[in-house]
Amino acid sequence: MNNLLEPLRETLSGQLQRFLIGDDPVDDDTLSLPLGDPGLFGPDSVTWRVHADRAMFVGGLRALLLQTMHPLAMAGVAEHSDYRHDPLGRLNRTARFIGTTTFAGTDAARQAIDVVRFVHQRVNGIAPDGRPYDANDPALLCWVHSTEVASFLKAYQRYGDGPRLTSAERDRYYAEVSQIAIALGATDVPKSESEMTDYFASVRSDLRADRQARETTRWLMMPPLPLAARPAYTVICAAAIAMLPSFMRRQLRLIQPPLSDPLLIQPATRSLLGALGWVMDPDNAAVAAARVRAAG
Repeated sequence: MNNLLEPLRETLSGQLQRFLIGDDPVDDDTLSLPLGDPGLFGPDSVTWRVHADRAMFVGGLRALLLQTMHPLAMAGVAEHSDYRHDPLGRLNRTARFIGTTTFAGTDAARQAIDVVRFVHQRVNGIAPDGRPYDANDPALLCWVHSTEVASFLKAYQRYGDGPRLTSAERDRYYAEVSQIAIALGATDVPKSESEMTDYFASVRSDLRADRQARETTRWLMMPPLPLAARPAYTVICAAAIAMLPSFMRRQLRLIQPPLSDPLLIQPATRSLLGALGWVMDPDNAAVAAARVRAAG
């Protein structure tokens, strides 16, 4: 039976890979070489456990929705990206960056960080409210980082395959991933769960949904996807929206569909993520290659 289903799996794998992580995933050499190099975190890290989970699909979209609430960060996206024609491009690029910095060797991870810093040099300008913005601003870098890792952890805790993380493990996760933000140039990066809670409370007054935020959100909710991919994306969207703070849902004018009811969305999302695991990587080959490299 498995042999008969393999052609179907390969077809769906190609479609969903382009949909969720783009056409340029982390290549095999980056993950498997050099032998004996554990990378920035290593197989025993909490970061590997969280970032290897399929719940990252939901966490990634939640992070993009959160990021729209910061007018300066949103201005950089609106004026320096092609989201109208490539609405999932940032999700794809973020997936590659996370995959490389988490699972690749040390040199490849540092090179990925250097590339992002170089690209950010061109992302600056004046926001609609008249304030200047710069993608290498340490405060904005901290915002983007915090929205991502907090979303990844929240999605893992709700939809992850493994056991839920303890308080100590959650603190360890934030401490581990903080090195990426610091390497990118961020300052005052939260390194524990309590620090992350305090951070979001401290930036609450800076957040609002302006025209650019609502426009970007509409594109994220209804991107021009192939018909076959829309049901899966609808489930992922509902799961991401359900995990947003209520004030953000109100300001972004995100009406929660009936599917977002926890009694419906959680089993639906877990079923979908299980299907994505079968379709995309039944043996988790990418993480397996990284483990072999780290073990030498």
